[in-house]
Amino acid sequence: MSPAAFQWRVVLVRARNPLNIGAAARAMANFGLRDLAAVAPYDPSWQEARSAAGAEEILKAARATATLAEALDQCSLVIGTTAGARRHLDCDLISLKELPEWLATRCNALASRGAGGLEMAALLFGSEKTGLSNEELSYCHALVRIPTAAECPSMNLGQAVAVCCYELARSGLVSLRTPVARVHHSSPASAQSLEHLFQRACAVLDESGYLKPKSRAATVIKLRRVLLDLGLTNNDVRILGGVLAQIEWRLRHPG
Repeated sequence: MSPAAFQWRVVLVRARNPLNIGAAARAMANFGLRDLAAVAPYDPSWQEARSAAGAEEILKAARATATLAEALDQCSLVIGTTAGARRHLDCDLISLKELPEWLATRCNALASRGAGGLEMAALLFGSEKTGLSNEELSYCHALVRIPTAAECPSMNLGQAVAVCCYELARSGLVSLRTPVARVHHSSPASAQSLEHLFQRACAVLDESGYLKPKSRAATVIKLRRVLLDLGLTNNDVRILGGVLAQIEWRLRHPG
């Protein structure tokens, strides 16, 4: 399995400027990426962007979702983008030029576990004003930082998408193959299936009293990071789902 075995999806989270959305789509078209999703976009801007000239096919096929988990459907690898300032999550922070090597390491790890085929990967970009929140970053397996000058670290959204798409294409990391369904039991679990498992686990932890109201939000972010670091497969998710089902039953039938 080589780094070229990735099919990329660009995900714009809470984008508000139609010019930026259009510029992102055009950059994708320039460098061979086709799959675009927008999470909770500002609706007037989203409708205006979809009627803009340039990259019409990408914008027409793009989908808007209410949640990040929906946008990550079928994606088993999630890379977030960040300026890297004042964020200290327990997550790999790598320079954009280091991304090919990081992906090669992941490919080798998957190959050693018997996984193969085309892996769906998502590249996340936050809103123009605030970037990605800590909760959104907690969905990521790694964070990519575009090297910029310290006095002006934040990039325009459309430009950031263009730079990242260029680097992926230049490094041979963009696959032109059509994504295929992953059916092998050892295949990495998708972000959506992990999120379903995670929400079920949180419900069990709430019912058992483990999650406390005052610290719940911070604990949930830490637990999501633990879940991602486990590198679960589809088979793992099925097994753990069964375990949680049994725990739920026992909590509700203590006798």
